Amino acid sequence: MLDAKTQIIRLLMAACLGGLIGLERERLLWVAGLRTHMMVCVGSALIMIVSAYGFMEVISLGQPHIEVDVARVAAQVVSGIGFLGAGTILFREDVVRGLTTAASLWAVAAIGLAVGGGLYVAAVATTLICLVILMALKPIERFLVSFPRQLTQLSITINVSKTSHKLIKEALAKGGLHVHKIVCDENIAGDRQILKLLLRKNAKNSTATTIRYLKTMPGVLDVEVEDRNDD
Repeated sequence: MLDAKTQIIRLLMAACLGGLIGLERERLLWVAGLRTHMMVCVGSALIMIVSAYGFMEVISLGQPHIEVDVARVAAQVVSGIGFLGAGTILFREDVVRGLTTAASLWAVAAIGLAVGGGLYVAAVATTLICLVILMALKPIERFLVSFPRQLTQLSITINVSKTSHKLIKEALAKGGLHVHKIVCDENIAGDRQILKLLLRKNAKNSTATTIRYLKTMPGVLDVEVEDRNDD
């Protein structure tokens, strides 16, 4: 049986490692942030401890007809975390957001299992790799995406009674702009709505021409180009 001190150390270590990844998500204001990632990691570590060491009394009986699969309980974490990850994914029409956060929760669960199983080096290494992926790869990703395509962010204020998201996206598509991300501020005042759109465009297309066209559309109250802040 695992002694109490080692159990506590493993749970605290899981909380710390999960918290490091959670801080990165919290920094970007995702719902699944610091506390969620810490809880997932600690819970996974505890499940692994229970799975590996919680049935020692049964094993010690030495009954030939009793078989104990120490990996069965821990294995349920892998499938169970999918429900929590699905809750972080936002889907609006053809735009999907939150996949990275869902993946980070899945990774944190795996880290918790590793800590619970005593694989400290693997757990720490995985945490560092995840942080590099989430933070250090952003400049590289932006460069690769921006060449030959470029990213631009628009803030569009519309009257929802006179136009729709579909019409806006169709107008953007005609100008060679593809909606990469969209965030809506619902009912700012009456029928008004502000759309924050991150767009991809081909280098040969003119964003200014598309913006001028958008401003002439019925129901479009304002169009502004904003500084881009990816998450």
